[in-house]
Amino acid sequence: MHQDQPCPFPGKRESGDERRLAIAAAARAIIFEVGLEGLRTRDIAARVGINIATLHYHVPTKEALVALVADSLRQEFKAQAQRNTRAGRSPLEQLRLEFVDFHESVHDTPELIVVLSALIEKGRRDPAIGAIMTPLYDYWRLQFVDIFRRGVSDGTFRPDLDPHAAALITTGALSDYSRQWTSFRASYEQLTAELERAFIANPSLSKDPS
Repeated sequence: MHQDQPCPFPGKRESGDERRLAIAAAARAIIFEVGLEGLRTRDIAARVGINIATLHYHVPTKEALVALVADSLRQEFKAQAQRNTRAGRSPLEQLRLEFVDFHESVHDTPELIVVLSALIEKGRRDPAIGAIMTPLYDYWRLQFVDIFRRGVSDGTFRPDLDPHAAALITTGALSDYSRQWTSFRASYEQLTAELERAFIANPSLSKDPS
């Protein structure tokens, strides 16, 4: 909807939160379609149906825009985790739920992974962006650290397993799976089964990927 088009909800005025959600959604869609380098404020404004001045009122800086997009990603991942609750689950069951959620994101909502990866990569070169994205990425890693730590304590995972190293191995493998762009391939089931076998104390508990 452009600025000169009528509002589809006559008499309804968008709240600030609704407007910011629309801005975040538009920015994410553009990043997904053309990449972070192709993101332009005028294109975001056009998609939301606002002028540049209104856009800058809500996101006055590049950092504010990235923070808004990052928060929208955080809320999406939080909602996903709430749908697949971890309450009362064993460490191994929680690990498998993390695998399920990641697979769901890659195949059902690829926009989330593409946008997250683009912003994290940008953050490697831009300290201001990095300061926004690092906590979000590290939170994902720390979820695995917690799972592995508790799994070592209850005997599910190897007693000599280092939770931080295992978390890096796991998130690195999952991230690389999501970025497969050459002819080199491995199935997700085989990948997660190998990860389980690398960490688990009792091999009989591991899933058979076949």
